[in-house]
Amino acid sequence: MSEPVTILANGRFPESGLALGYLDNSDRIVCCDGSAGKLLEYGLTPWAIVGDLDSVPEDVKQKFEDRLFHSDDQDTNDLTKAVRFCINKGINEIVILGATGLREDHTLGNISLLADYADSIPVKMVTDYGVFIPVKSGEHISSWPGQQVSIFTIDKDMKINSVGLKFHLAEMELQNWWMATLNECTGDSFSLSFDNGRVLVFLEIPT
Repeated sequence: MSEPVTILANGRFPESGLALGYLDNSDRIVCCDGSAGKLLEYGLTPWAIVGDLDSVPEDVKQKFEDRLFHSDDQDTNDLTKAVRFCINKGINEIVILGATGLREDHTLGNISLLADYADSIPVKMVTDYGVFIPVKSGEHISSWPGQQVSIFTIDKDMKINSVGLKFHLAEMELQNWWMATLNECTGDSFSLSFDNGRVLVFLEIPT
């Protein structure tokens, strides 16, 4: 299976053109638990429904019992269960939708988990306002002049440098999440370099 799989988390249902474009054009949508009901209301059918299944309506369970994958592992959340399901199915790329926009604690947790997922599979999280991606040191990230870029690190003691951003980062230690937000790309790409550690980038997409 070479096409990316879309995971629909049970946060705010996508509304923007970019996010809905991924959803509408996906042949395989893995729903995290209760998001299956939202997807059906939108008019699409889940390829798989993964999680502890406690928020899946009974009528949905009965109709799609052939694609229910139950996990009661309390050491992780339903999004991680869905990612592991995809990896076990041999999927080689994931797009995550619906992972933000409702409870802030869930939003923060889901975003931070991207850094862990990236160790196993190419992944990005698309919201109604942009895209979160985990990046590697020296990787060239496609962009455009003026695109807003925010940078976050999971490991605050590392030093980070940038090429191609309006506000240059030079051996900067990101001791708090706000410190490298609202930067801008100056060309058609930019790159970051850092020693060890995990970095997430948010790329703003105009709505």
